[in-house]
Amino acid sequence: MTASFKFIHSFILSSQHSSFKASDKSARMHNIAKMITEQLRNPNELDISLRMEFGPFETIHKWKRMSECYEFVGARRSKHTAVAYKDAIYVFGGDNGKSMLNDLIRFDIREKSWTKTGCMGSPPAPRYHHSAVVHRSSMFVFGGYTGDILANSNLTNKNDLFEYKFPNAQWVQWKFTGQEPVPRSAHGAAVYDDKLWIFAGYDGNARLNDMWTCNLVGENHQWEKVEQKGECPPTCCNFPVAVARNKMFVFSGQSGAKITNALFQFDFETHTWSRVCTEHLLRSAGPAPARRYGHVMVHHARHLYVFGGAADSTLPSDLHCYDLDTQMWSVLQVATDSQVPSGRLFHAGAVVGDAMYVFGGTVDNNVRSGDLYRFQLSNYPRCTLHDDFGRILKSQQFCDVTLLVGAEETPVLAHQAMLAARSQYLRTKIKLYALIARESREELLRRIEAGEEEPTEFSYKSQPQLVVRLPEATPEAFRMILNYIYTDKIDPTEKDEDPASPATMLLVMEVLRLALRLKIPRLRGLCARYLRANLCYGNVLQALHAAHQANLSCIKEYCLRFVVKDYNFTPIVMSAEFEQMEQQLMVEVIRRRQQPPAKLPAAAQHDSEEEIIGTNLEQDMCVFVTSGGAELADVRLRVGFSLRPAHRSILAARAAYFEAMFRSFSPQDNIVNIQICDTIPSEEAFDSLLRYMYYGDTNMPTEDSLYLFQAPIYYGFTNNRLQVFCKHNLQSNVSPDNVVAILQAADRMRAADIKEYALKMIVHHFELVAHQDSIRTLAQPLLVDIICALAEEPRHDTPLPLHPRSLPSSSSGDTLADEDYIRYRTNRS
Repeated sequence: MTASFKFIHSFILSSQHSSFKASDKSARMHNIAKMITEQLRNPNELDISLRMEFGPFETIHKWKRMSECYEFVGARRSKHTAVAYKDAIYVFGGDNGKSMLNDLIRFDIREKSWTKTGCMGSPPAPRYHHSAVVHRSSMFVFGGYTGDILANSNLTNKNDLFEYKFPNAQWVQWKFTGQEPVPRSAHGAAVYDDKLWIFAGYDGNARLNDMWTCNLVGENHQWEKVEQKGECPPTCCNFPVAVARNKMFVFSGQSGAKITNALFQFDFETHTWSRVCTEHLLRSAGPAPARRYGHVMVHHARHLYVFGGAADSTLPSDLHCYDLDTQMWSVLQVATDSQVPSGRLFHAGAVVGDAMYVFGGTVDNNVRSGDLYRFQLSNYPRCTLHDDFGRILKSQQFCDVTLLVGAEETPVLAHQAMLAARSQYLRTKIKLYALIARESREELLRRIEAGEEEPTEFSYKSQPQLVVRLPEATPEAFRMILNYIYTDKIDPTEKDEDPASPATMLLVMEVLRLALRLKIPRLRGLCARYLRANLCYGNVLQALHAAHQANLSCIKEYCLRFVVKDYNFTPIVMSAEFEQMEQQLMVEVIRRRQQPPAKLPAAAQHDSEEEIIGTNLEQDMCVFVTSGGAELADVRLRVGFSLRPAHRSILAARAAYFEAMFRSFSPQDNIVNIQICDTIPSEEAFDSLLRYMYYGDTNMPTEDSLYLFQAPIYYGFTNNRLQVFCKHNLQSNVSPDNVVAILQAADRMRAADIKEYALKMIVHHFELVAHQDSIRTLAQPLLVDIICALAEEPRHDTPLPLHPRSLPSSSSGDTLADEDYIRYRTNRS
């Protein structure tokens, strides 16, 4: 938590104990918003600048083929290296299918052109499967495989180190005394703390997994072997490395029979390896990329990107993304107009600015490529929806339902809105309670009006809490269910680190049983997948017994099939645990062993299908907002003359502003007047804001983005994700079709630079805009602004260019070639 948000938290804690008159509430909340806003002015925390940079912009997640490197500049190649320095990509070495290379070619990002790079000094001998990294203003090339591949002579691995100094284009070979790494190729290299780090590779006889480091600054340029600790990757070669957050990441590679798709991380400070393990988590995450070699992996912002390589005899062209914050893999959905490169291996990649460049490689039929592709990366702050909901569950604020769990009726507090959104069973219970409570309140009001009962303060806080009894549940399993409801994730190994221990397996089975009862199908599928993945000799009999007792036929069937497999049956039947098994199950095991293999029964087949059935947190909250959620609303939000039903717990979880408000006092009549800074947003814009707060949706009309640009500041969101999306939306999508709406919003928000830009676009596209219905209903002051902008527009002897630099690419050429428009401007001149 940043310093500013710590301040907000402490301010909220103090405000809840404050006493003040009802007449002071409005002023109080204004001060809260003002203090929150002032504390978030730090540009390192939230970018609050309204100044835009208008186009043209590259489409996010779009592949684009760049200029090909022609043969007279540099050969098509694979097994080369590529590094980024300033605004250029430098490619060194590799092989063209006939001979090894040692040329250095350069691609200029701005000019979009290839050139040969001249150099002084002696370059490294022709080689491939070497490594190249950048430190300060130099490139360092280490090792690799050299020799004559056509004549099959003088083939050897190297352990030499060359420095290429970019400013004066000079090669220098470093000389060493003392111990050195064994000569190698297909290794990994990284720069950290002014040192070069070399890991693993192939020495000509065997794969390696040793590590060496060398100072790149100072006088002591000696190799030093690193004593590695922890779970080191197996010996491997032809793998990529990426440095992020003080760690070096290694993904897959050639490891012989041990090849996996595991991701390892090395801590530079402690010299400790660890495997990034998330299989024990029950969550809706994509699988890791298939095991592979000859691929690239780069780091940008909070992500690692993996592309290409040979994956079990295939050359996939998917782009995989690993989120360092959530530790989740995903396959990126690229833009529809992308020029996606074909699958390849032994290519090279580098990041310049916010784009990844991939060059060369071996494609189908062992053909070398000379193509360069650009992929537009994204740098959006992460979605905090799950964290925000998890935080309010942990804090126990604004809880309005008590669940009495188990035979001892252990009380567990929660929020009606979250339970109703995610569990069909609990939604039915809560709606029934709401109906009974409403009838009770109506009866109470009738008795007060009839004088049969003394009037009391009748407010939200005086309403009785809903009580739901779950006698068949265990508190530990239900708390896990509750954590899934709020965060879409469960860690069953919190108390027992072994994911396959009998205790953990029985706990997950209890969660599965409750998921069935509460009608949460996706969680049921996640539990079933976990149980199948972790079933082993040590837990299968306990799991079989528990599944039998709980009547979980799908898990029981899977356990039986596991037991009777040829390589499992004898050790399991001869175990002491089998002797203690109840007679009925023992008979089932023996009879199943005697039967020939058969297809899965219908119940088990149905369960397998349900592993991918069900909705996640975002989908459930979306349905809750659009249908059914209004019945459980406990606050109304006034936007202009309209009222929007909402839920205190959701608003407080997502915004410090509402958390402070609801902890300080209950709004009169449960109505909150909405504004953003000094402006009341449009109803459409506020609906977009609610969608973001409830389920993280960032899709919105361009004009809404202007209203909501300051919302993260004013309401105290956890981060500036919404603001970044708003800014991108404004910069990329202002067009003649929506420019009038943008003008109106900019005028209301007092965004002078946006208003000026909108006026400029209206002038440049006046023939189109003038006939729109929206301009006919425009307020008179804005019409005057348009007239003044037309009058102030400089006169041209020639028509305006088709692509003025000040206009975004989405609108630059829409109407400037229109003959009527050009005639109109000529007549005015």
